[in-house]
Amino acid sequence: MEKEPPVYSVAKLFDSIAIDADWDKPAWQAIQPLLINNHMGAEPSHRPKVLAKLAWDETALYVIFRVEDRYVRAVAQTYQDPVCLDSCAELFFTPAPALSDFYFNIEINCGGTMLFEWHPNATESIPVAATDADRVTIAHTLPKRVDPEIKDPTTWTIEYRLPFTVLRKYCPAAVLPAKDVTWRANLYKCADKTSHPHWLTWTIVDFPRPNFHLPAYFGALKFDEQPGERELRLR
Repeated sequence: MEKEPPVYSVAKLFDSIAIDADWDKPAWQAIQPLLINNHMGAEPSHRPKVLAKLAWDETALYVIFRVEDRYVRAVAQTYQDPVCLDSCAELFFTPAPALSDFYFNIEINCGGTMLFEWHPNATESIPVAATDADRVTIAHTLPKRVDPEIKDPTTWTIEYRLPFTVLRKYCPAAVLPAKDVTWRANLYKCADKTSHPHWLTWTIVDFPRPNFHLPAYFGALKFDEQPGERELRLR
């Protein structure tokens, strides 16, 4: 990438929060969202409004997505099923400050089914073991199965807590968050096999066809204890 990547400031949580997919709870209200609004492939006929927020504490990363959507479906039911074919929100990240070929991808459909992989290099993909994935706490507002597709306007939310110990098991060199530590990442929304497919990204990905596995285009997540004018004491 020739120009500077976008940077999102990841706020620190000073109290534990419930993982319940509540976008409006106080813990998230003080945190600014990022917008997932760039697209890959042809201009989509349906472009949902997709917001995400991230936070951290000493033990885990917290992520929440809010999607104002239509043509929503969730067919994948089992861990590591191809959830990208459904209405799906995704986080790809390198737990280190520099761009690299290694990264994790976490993909969760609107019904809460997850795919979680570790890529130690540009050619290898390692599924995260189910016993490790079970340590990721996930909440979602829609039923586990959404079929037939919901064509009417529908807002859905997914939220999860990712323990850093899971990351360190697969990537011992992972740089754990602390003030001013930076990770590289991109966030996505897709719906490959719905009636209105789309591939939306946080950072611009200059590639001729939809492909999220391009860490060269990751933006930056900067971990901070003071992302605003005052220290956030989140409750």
